[in-house]
Amino acid sequence: MSAAPGAPGLQPTWCSSAKEMVGCSLGHSRLWFTIGGGIINEVYFPRVDLPQIRDLGFVVADGHGFWVEVKRLWRHDLQLPVPGTPAVRVVHRHERFELQLRITPCENRDVLLLEVTLSGDASLKPYALLAPHLGGTGANNVARVLEYRGRCVLAAEQGPFALALLGVTPEQGEAFGHVSAGCVGTSDGWQDFARNGTLTWSYDSAGPGNVALVAELPRRCVLGLGFAGSTEAAATLARTALTEPFAVSWERQLAAWTRWHAACAPEEALGENLPEYCAAQVQISTMVLRVHQDKTYPGAMVASLSVPWGNTREEREGYHLVWPRDLCESAGALLAVGALREARNTLGYLIATQGQDGHWNQNQWLGGTGHWVGIQLDETAFPVLLAAALDERNGLAGTEVGDMILRALGFLVREGPVSEQDRWEEDAGVNTFTVAVCIAALVAGAPFLPADARELALAFADYWNAQLETWTCVRGMPLAQLYGVPGYYVRVAPRESVSGDRCSPDVVLPIRNLAIDPNLPASAQVSVDFLQLVRFGLRAAADPLIAGTVKVADALLKVQTPAGPCWHRYNEDGYGEHDDGSAYDGTGRGRVWPLLTGERGHYELCAGHDPLPYLEAMARMASPGGMLPEQVWDAAPIPQRGLEPGRPTGAAMPLVWAHAEYLKLAASRALGRPFDRPQAVWERYRGERPLLTRIIWTEQAPVPQLPEGCALTIALRAPGVIRWGLDGWQDLREQETRPNPLGLHLLEIDTPRLRAGHTLDFTYRNATGWAGRDFHIAVTPRPAD
Repeated sequence: MSAAPGAPGLQPTWCSSAKEMVGCSLGHSRLWFTIGGGIINEVYFPRVDLPQIRDLGFVVADGHGFWVEVKRLWRHDLQLPVPGTPAVRVVHRHERFELQLRITPCENRDVLLLEVTLSGDASLKPYALLAPHLGGTGANNVARVLEYRGRCVLAAEQGPFALALLGVTPEQGEAFGHVSAGCVGTSDGWQDFARNGTLTWSYDSAGPGNVALVAELPRRCVLGLGFAGSTEAAATLARTALTEPFAVSWERQLAAWTRWHAACAPEEALGENLPEYCAAQVQISTMVLRVHQDKTYPGAMVASLSVPWGNTREEREGYHLVWPRDLCESAGALLAVGALREARNTLGYLIATQGQDGHWNQNQWLGGTGHWVGIQLDETAFPVLLAAALDERNGLAGTEVGDMILRALGFLVREGPVSEQDRWEEDAGVNTFTVAVCIAALVAGAPFLPADARELALAFADYWNAQLETWTCVRGMPLAQLYGVPGYYVRVAPRESVSGDRCSPDVVLPIRNLAIDPNLPASAQVSVDFLQLVRFGLRAAADPLIAGTVKVADALLKVQTPAGPCWHRYNEDGYGEHDDGSAYDGTGRGRVWPLLTGERGHYELCAGHDPLPYLEAMARMASPGGMLPEQVWDAAPIPQRGLEPGRPTGAAMPLVWAHAEYLKLAASRALGRPFDRPQAVWERYRGERPLLTRIIWTEQAPVPQLPEGCALTIALRAPGVIRWGLDGWQDLREQETRPNPLGLHLLEIDTPRLRAGHTLDFTYRNATGWAGRDFHIAVTPRPAD
């Protein structure tokens, strides 16, 4: 044998980024695996955020020119012998054969086990095709065919990562026949079949580069794919795992997951009174959440074990990162299924990775190192809500959360209500979803604060809640006239809205994921984010502005797919495949999101309707293996690209957030109220907009008007002296601020004697000197309630 040539040439089409199934062991193994096209797509070790193989697939051939790569058939069944347990049976069918795979991780080793059984035409044999992707990349991998202690090993290394594939017969003898290593596109096994109709090449090494390995197999065998820091260590793990009959590992996996499900204690049985396929989806979604939990960093969960449109480009990150919002949404779903310990682990992870100033990274690697650095205020608020949710259920178990909550809420009041990014990570401004989560966190987190901080947190919550419509609603605009509604909430209100700029609805809100930005003003952009106001108990489902926005949003964003209703994130969204079905490449056309069907289901529940149709729709949008996608196709079918209305696109699948939403909707239906609505928030507001009684002027949100009769608080970020007077600096005085534990420095201005028509003038001085400008607040008549 010799080294394989490495010049580029014809390459096989890689599998889609969409996964039909994900799985892991509940033992000490740190492996996570995904299945797509009925084969192993990716295996993650030792860090779940870095895939270690591109795929492990199979060819069936007769050695005389006939050969089939089974993933291209797309004629397979995928089954879970026990619902909610990632021990997977896949059967590929062809006129001449049936190839059955049973797949499970080894409980105590970083080894993935596959039982291979080929039936049908006796002249056919199976062949394994392994594409290493060590360290999360196809670059600089080295593949070798080795002998290890009397056994043939297909091995690969890249830096500190290594894998080893071994095989045994049912009698535990050597399984590998003809073997070879090759460079992808030139000398790999797929190229050998494509050019010669059979396996003819025999190379003992390939790379460094993008490499692949191939092995001829008997019609029945078991494969062990081991991972470690060296080839020898990986081979030792795989060989040890293969000394045990496959059936033992299989049954052990089933038993472990059955015990875990039985140990969960939900407040209500989520699967009761649901159609069978919806109840099965509850089990699968629970499994997806548990599978995505990391074992090196317990409590951490990546957003998805997939790369959106990953079959079209070489990308390391994908969704293999921790987003605090997605993580908290998922931990809330773990609470819904009764997995308190796992949810508490997530809270501990968040406490450990909180920034000194109180906020969390936009997203981060599992170890806590930040990746993207944008600020999304809801990602600082959600951990507070998780702590409060655990406390409501007596689930903190001694975890001290006061300091975390104090720092998080301090960040919110110092930076809000304007967020640098909305929850879709796109635009700065005031977003209803973001502010709803922040208000809820201020109220739910207040009991954990010292008295003066608690008072200020509640004051901010009431002030923001009372001002939401002033900041984020428009009336009399063309969309309101077109759909006959009094007004509606906009997608994102420009930051100028909090400063009383009457022209702010006309400010253009950029849409960066379109090839050509339509330059729509903020008033012409609508999203479904406002539904969170109802879900968290800040507004009633029947509120006229809520109902009006539902009507506008349905007209602009709703698509009735064959699976059921689904919604776009906002009008003119560009995050999705192009019209011809080609992959999103920085621009495209936004598609509909199943998780938004779940959010609409929560709204319908609050409106007094049964959300079952929305659970049914979400379940019908899942893959054959029950994986809920980020997006489903919402246009005419494009069969050559595998795009069918109401079915998954090439975006991320599974999306853990979507599975979390499904579980919470099932729990909410069982309870008759939103499962994740904080009790303290409901008790304070009960769906009613509070009366505006206090204005809070901050440096990031300077208010130009004070309704007559309202109190006024000036809140600075640093200690200072405030010089203020009336109507052109009359009655001048200077007063020092007082510190608050939330990191602001406050002065209450004596306002009861101020009447409409007066003006309050002020400026301030801190350690760096005077502000350098004057501020003016006009006292206005109180608007009618």
